[in-house]
Amino acid sequence: MVKKSCRADQRKFIHDLTEEAETAAGKWDMKRLYEITRTLAGKNNQPSCAIKDKEGHTITNEDQERTRWVKHFAEISINVTEARQLVGDNIDPSVVIEIGDEKKQTSVKEGTNAPFYNEYFVFDFFCNQDIFFGKVIKLSVMHSKIMKSYCVGTFKIDVGTVYSQPGHQFINKWATLTDPTDIRVGVKGFLKCDICVSGKGDVAPPTQKFSDAEEQIDKHLMLPEGMNPERPWARFYVIVYRAEGLPRINSSIMANVTKAFVGDTTALIDPYVEVSFFGQVGRTSTQKSTADPVWNEQVVFKEMFPPLCQRLKIRVLDEGSMNDVAIGTHYIDLHTISNDTDGDNGFLPTFGPAWINLYGSLRNSALVDDSQEMNEGLREGVSYRGRLYIELSVEILSGAAAESRSLLSKVGLKDGKGGKTAARDPKTGTGAGGEEEKVRAIGPEVMPVEPLDKMREEDMETFLLFGCVFEASMIDRKVGERPLSLEFTIGNNGNFIDGAAPLPSKKKVEDVSASTPLLETAAAVPCKSTTAAEKPLFGDKQRHYMHLPFAAQKPCVYVYSSWEDRAYRLHHANMLDAIALMFVCALVLLVLPSHQLVLIQPLSRDVCQEEGVAKVAELNKMLSPEAWTLMNHVLREFKKDAREFIAFAEKKVKGSNLTQLDKKRLTLCRQELESMCEVAEGLLEPKRRMLTVKEMLVEAQKMKKKLRFLVEEPQHTLPDVFVCLLSNNKRLAYARIPARTLLFSERPEQRGRDCGKIRTLFLKPPGKRGPGWSVLAKLDVYLWLGTSRDSSHVLENLPSGFKQEASTFEDVTVGPPECLLYRGKAFAFVQPVHFCKIVEQHTFQLRAHMYQARGLIAADNTGLSDPFAWIIKQTLTPTWNQLIMMSNLSLYGGLQDIAREPPLVVIEVYDDDAVGIEYLGSAVAIPVVKLCEEQYTPPQLQYSPLFCGSLSGGDVLGAFELIQISNSGKHTLPELDEPDGGVIPVPSYIRPVLCRYRIEVLFWGLRELKKVQLLSVDRPQAFIKCAGSGVNSSVIASYKKSPNFTTPLDSFDVELPEDEYLLPPLTLTVVDWRAFGRSTLVGSHVINNLSLFKHVPTAVQQPLPEPRNIAVAQLSLQQSVVPPPNEEITIEIEREEAIPVIPKTEPELQDIKVSKKSKRRSTKRKKRTTADESADNVIDWWSKYYASMEKIQQAKQKENNPFPLLFENITPLENIISEGLINLTSGVKDKKKDLICKSVMEQPRLATLQVYDKELEAEFGPFDDWVKTFELYRGKANEEEGPADERIVGKFKGRFCLYKLPETDDDDEEEEFVDPGEFKINQGIPPNTAVDVLIRVYIVAAFNLHPADPDGKADPYIVLKLGKTEIKDRDNYIPKQLNPVFGRSFEFQATFPKESLLTVLIYDYDMIGGDDLIGETQIDLENRFYSRHRATCGLPADYAIEGYNAWRDCIQPTELLMKLCKENRLDNPTFSPGRITVGNKVFFGKTVFVDEDQTVESYEHLALKVLHRWSEMPNGGCKLGHLQMWVDIFPLDMPLLGPPVDISPRKPKGYELRVIIWNTEEVILEDTNFITGQQSSDIYIKGWLKGLEDDGQETDVHYNSLTGEGNFNWRFVFPFNYLPAEKVVVIQKRENIYSLDKTEQKIPAVLVMQVWDFERLSSDDFLGSVELDLHGFPHGAKSAKACKMEMLTETTENISIFQQKRSKGWWPFVKAGELTGKVEAEFHLVTAEEAEKNPVGRARKEPEPLEKPNRPDTSFSWFMNPFKCFFHLIWGNYKKYIIAGLVMLIVALFLALLFYTLPGAISSKIVSG
Repeated sequence: MVKKSCRADQRKFIHDLTEEAETAAGKWDMKRLYEITRTLAGKNNQPSCAIKDKEGHTITNEDQERTRWVKHFAEISINVTEARQLVGDNIDPSVVIEIGDEKKQTSVKEGTNAPFYNEYFVFDFFCNQDIFFGKVIKLSVMHSKIMKSYCVGTFKIDVGTVYSQPGHQFINKWATLTDPTDIRVGVKGFLKCDICVSGKGDVAPPTQKFSDAEEQIDKHLMLPEGMNPERPWARFYVIVYRAEGLPRINSSIMANVTKAFVGDTTALIDPYVEVSFFGQVGRTSTQKSTADPVWNEQVVFKEMFPPLCQRLKIRVLDEGSMNDVAIGTHYIDLHTISNDTDGDNGFLPTFGPAWINLYGSLRNSALVDDSQEMNEGLREGVSYRGRLYIELSVEILSGAAAESRSLLSKVGLKDGKGGKTAARDPKTGTGAGGEEEKVRAIGPEVMPVEPLDKMREEDMETFLLFGCVFEASMIDRKVGERPLSLEFTIGNNGNFIDGAAPLPSKKKVEDVSASTPLLETAAAVPCKSTTAAEKPLFGDKQRHYMHLPFAAQKPCVYVYSSWEDRAYRLHHANMLDAIALMFVCALVLLVLPSHQLVLIQPLSRDVCQEEGVAKVAELNKMLSPEAWTLMNHVLREFKKDAREFIAFAEKKVKGSNLTQLDKKRLTLCRQELESMCEVAEGLLEPKRRMLTVKEMLVEAQKMKKKLRFLVEEPQHTLPDVFVCLLSNNKRLAYARIPARTLLFSERPEQRGRDCGKIRTLFLKPPGKRGPGWSVLAKLDVYLWLGTSRDSSHVLENLPSGFKQEASTFEDVTVGPPECLLYRGKAFAFVQPVHFCKIVEQHTFQLRAHMYQARGLIAADNTGLSDPFAWIIKQTLTPTWNQLIMMSNLSLYGGLQDIAREPPLVVIEVYDDDAVGIEYLGSAVAIPVVKLCEEQYTPPQLQYSPLFCGSLSGGDVLGAFELIQISNSGKHTLPELDEPDGGVIPVPSYIRPVLCRYRIEVLFWGLRELKKVQLLSVDRPQAFIKCAGSGVNSSVIASYKKSPNFTTPLDSFDVELPEDEYLLPPLTLTVVDWRAFGRSTLVGSHVINNLSLFKHVPTAVQQPLPEPRNIAVAQLSLQQSVVPPPNEEITIEIEREEAIPVIPKTEPELQDIKVSKKSKRRSTKRKKRTTADESADNVIDWWSKYYASMEKIQQAKQKENNPFPLLFENITPLENIISEGLINLTSGVKDKKKDLICKSVMEQPRLATLQVYDKELEAEFGPFDDWVKTFELYRGKANEEEGPADERIVGKFKGRFCLYKLPETDDDDEEEEFVDPGEFKINQGIPPNTAVDVLIRVYIVAAFNLHPADPDGKADPYIVLKLGKTEIKDRDNYIPKQLNPVFGRSFEFQATFPKESLLTVLIYDYDMIGGDDLIGETQIDLENRFYSRHRATCGLPADYAIEGYNAWRDCIQPTELLMKLCKENRLDNPTFSPGRITVGNKVFFGKTVFVDEDQTVESYEHLALKVLHRWSEMPNGGCKLGHLQMWVDIFPLDMPLLGPPVDISPRKPKGYELRVIIWNTEEVILEDTNFITGQQSSDIYIKGWLKGLEDDGQETDVHYNSLTGEGNFNWRFVFPFNYLPAEKVVVIQKRENIYSLDKTEQKIPAVLVMQVWDFERLSSDDFLGSVELDLHGFPHGAKSAKACKMEMLTETTENISIFQQKRSKGWWPFVKAGELTGKVEAEFHLVTAEEAEKNPVGRARKEPEPLEKPNRPDTSFSWFMNPFKCFFHLIWGNYKKYIIAGLVMLIVALFLALLFYTLPGAISSKIVSG
């Protein structure tokens, strides 16, 4: 499926490119056509570069990039572990997983209510984030039968809910299964699974899967944190009333044809509404040919509450004959319309009735609408497309009472196209209990509702949108060929092209006071929403952009519109926004360094809001001394503003015309602000201790997040304002402005932040944007939006130079001005209505001090650019040092207004090529304004980020200032430096202050260099440049033989700025020298942040204060990095308990035990314990591995401990105390403490491994403590959707060290040669020579591999590559596994650095065709070999000479310690009895040991402990799975190496379980004799081991059991393979008849026994079952009377058959929670060897046959024994009646014969006489 999907995506990609190429050819766009041709030819090299997210913010870290990447290519991985408590009798469950249209299923488990699966599934998706997060994950447990299958229960959750969890995953959680078709039955079972949502390459850490019978399910439910597990069913009502303002023309092909016949007055759309919620879709009826449809219908959903779904989707569609087209889409987030707080503060989801505004593509009638994604809600809408009036409410169903009535009996459902049917509103009543009918939910229901009352005219309000365009510049020359105009719209008002709306006449003007002259004749004055069309002109000095000639006339627009009076929602949102904005800006000021504060001061409020939070998170600077004072001031101001809003909310919530959500949100905002005020009060006046600024910042961040959530208003009121650039009635570009930011209010705190201000707008094209600069024009516009009552305030906030003349107000007969006109120094309206004059015109000079740039985009094929202010060849870090001046700039308005909000400066950077210039990026900067009367202060240099489309293009360092030119002619401009070659340099008082630095360079080597110009690199050389100075490396003579530099150390001096923020970048360039002295550029790398390599002297850390308790003291000691001088460190070395070395045979082991314990023999049979069970198993490396995994599990459990610090370093009994405290805190009695204590004391002490559940780089860093790795880039950097690494041509290994030189006056000393021994960078650097090593690679296991076969599985095997050596382990592939255990080791001989990159690949084995690559990973062995972490990474915890934990390195710990001290230039360690001294540290420990009555001195144990603390010594692709492995590297010049560690997977041990079924008691009687009416059962027993259902066995039938008693004497024999360490049964079988290989499964050892009633003419009846976990099942009762059902659930001591070997007793049969019988059984477990020596027969067969049971005479089959049946059923019950009948029959015959013969006898007697 993955391959098929990829092929489909590839075809679609090529098809789209072909169409785009045709379009480019039609437009004669040769550049784009050439790029597409290269892409189709496979020559399109794309960069790995920074990108932007959906909102346009730059992605700056890996987490943000992963979040953005999941919007396009993501995967959902689900691991189904097991199920419990499934409802049903003798079901065969399987799990079906459905996500969207994809469906996958687990295997079927037979005859169990608690199946174990442990199956892994992966679903790949390539879609938009909104679509992806809206997908529903549905888990269904199915009872699978050939003739009868049904759903046991389902669980649903959407992807967005999973993604919002920590780590984007649920791990080892239980999903509650319910039946959506019968909501009264409750929980149908539980399903344990993992669900992980990740982007490509983001893999969840592997987790051990096991089945714990004692796990508390209710504490690990699959629910978000804090959600109540008791989730009732609820109805969600979505009422759709009507819509208005929809587009009147659809985008179908026949639209224009139809328009020609019906005209423009008829709407050509047939709208209907589709509501989607949690995978259910309901739709209204279709209204024909109307743009203002009325539905008055509601859609009812039935789901559990709270739902595991975050959003509700509402779409308005146009019904078409071929397909339906979306008009607009809106999402409602349930979190914004509800409150899950307990008590009276919380409220259910509620909405409206209110309008929701729809946005999407342009309202045009094009044949093909290429922006349909906007109408689906996937991109930002560029046009208003109508609004929808809806209402939403929720009704909780309280059990059967609320569900007593069936909606189906009251509601008529609609057909597929939404035909109308009459029905009643379900909200008219909630029903009453008493009915027994079964309520079934069959999806959403649609029914009509009563329409709402018509909106009264007095509830409507007239709004005025006023705008004045002060400047229209930076118009792209491509659109400047025709006259252009500007259009301002709000809703459809002002849209006269395709959405003209009637003039607002509902609101009369009588309510307008006499003081509002602008609207006295509002009804008579038409709206003027478009400026006059004018042809743009080029500027005087540049030919790149054009502008509209607005020098003398400033055009004005005004739009009247009528809306509901709901402005109070926007007012209170503006109040909250002002509070949040103040909070955000203050937080920015707290964390910014002092030299950056000047940048924040002139920023507008939206800039603070947009960029402040990002800077708070990114900047890690030292807080200023005034930070605490500023933080206190911020909190006090917040409390003041919050109290004002609280007072406003308390008054407003009692007002009228408020919806239920309005009241609830006001109450919610008031409560949240009150709680935040309490938090602020606690921060200002803490009760315990004064908080630091960082601690206060953490709390402030939480408060800021809550404020941002409260600002967003879910119920829409006024639609957004759109400003569009028009040409020939076609919209070329747009800007969208939220109405809330422009809304006027007399109260300043309720006013929008951009109301009545000149705002700079960048107009963007409405369609798909290509690479490069995507802004078509820049506007400076004055905007105002308010009600008619406030129209007198329209011109209040114009720049202070404008004044109105009151004499003209008396003759006002028209509306607002059409334009503003300059008349000399007088400034007036064109229409003689209002006259304004300006005091004077101001002239400024713009000085752009362009100093340098860094990180520019590579625009040439070499990977470099030629950026110019003046041209600098071949660099990505140009230093221009040039001043660009623009004189005589005329600015109008008040000087203070100009100084407070100066115009923005746009900087563009280009690449100069021989054939032209190429755009590299643009930046926006805010100039510093200097007025005539102010004293001149030089501006500070600041970095401004460059962007090329959505591509980050580096930074430009410069300073920009606007200097006012005095009209008096007096020279007030600051002096400039003399020009140098026609270029004016940046003045010295602005250039940074320089001082002398030294940069030391370590040239180590080059790696992985690719071919350049079809030739391999042979003689490379590296060049280092920084600020005009640099140094070159030596030339590598032969890269193939030795890629290291021969001269590793060098340095150079350079003048750099003292301010670290202004440090220039450093450029690394690698060239290849070829024949005839030619050099070819290989690649380059730019280091923008040189301060990372600043040399920091090692500081001595002061002793830590004495902690309060022992646990914390030990923890603090572990965390101390550098102990104080002459510190004495005591290390306790516990002698490991002697674990006997396991000999080859078991008899020898027994002899050893007997010899040691002979004096303690006892005649009693000892009870087997866990230790005895472990002794049966060979203690090997896997024992250590599984002990380590168990230790990790315990550590994770300790994280959830309420007292974690108390148990940091305590004895092994800590688990007992820990569990006891947990039980005490939760109120649970400790019933198992004795059992736990006993098990802990019985367990042997095993050495453990340090197993990392992540990459070593995540734990130790990138192993760059001695050398850094820099990637070399070559080729152009273009914009691309996803990251790519095609530009990487190699890697440079080296290191830099930057430090300031002391000031000196002797020039000769400065140029003195630096002795290599004095290099500060030289400490810890190994010799730069070739090293021969032996490499052992151990591959343990892999987890969560990506499926490679159509059946969702894979057949993985290992491939290793090192240099030219390749090892394929294809013959040892593991069939049908996504979590394979390899247990393979491989050995290489290699030479560093030539062969240092180890590649591990996992392939999928295919019988036919080539093998598929599943995934690969690369490991730099050289970095790990020389890293200081090698001293501690992978060291065993204890030292041992032999056994499973034997020391495996070729040199002993003492030798290794001496070697490390030598390499790090430390004195050799001093060994003395009981101590080891390294430098100024003394380590104490045990060095004398007793071995076989002899005293032996050994420092190896203590040296190993010192190595574990070596860190305290002073120092000079895409992921498709998780691989667990380690690598040993041994130099070949060391002594003889020992054998490699044997990690071969354990082979399962053969066992045989013998089960004897003796008797049954109290089995329920299912049959009734139709003759006698007596109840009986034909009892027999089935048994099998889970997973081995094919080997299931059954007893013979005990017929006609009248009391439930059954006698069998029947033996089951179950052979199986078992892994004692993992405690799992290993099953190998083919999944189906087409499988070539057997699939291996590991499942718990569970014995299933069932009791059945035999039926001859129908299927047998299931009576009950019992499942016994062979590792822990309850003791059998001694008698049938003592056997109870509770013994299966009581927390009594369980037994393990692997310990006891034998067990006999009575166990209960259970069905549907009721006791249905009892069975007497005997279990006997033997090994396969013992079974072969002493075999037994199945049933009652030889050998060792069992006696036949002594069954009663009534036990027989009536079908096989009819005479017995007659004797026992008829004769036994009716023999008296039969005998009496026979006697009476004989008597009757006798009498009959008597009476028959008597007359003849008498007559003969008479005759004879």
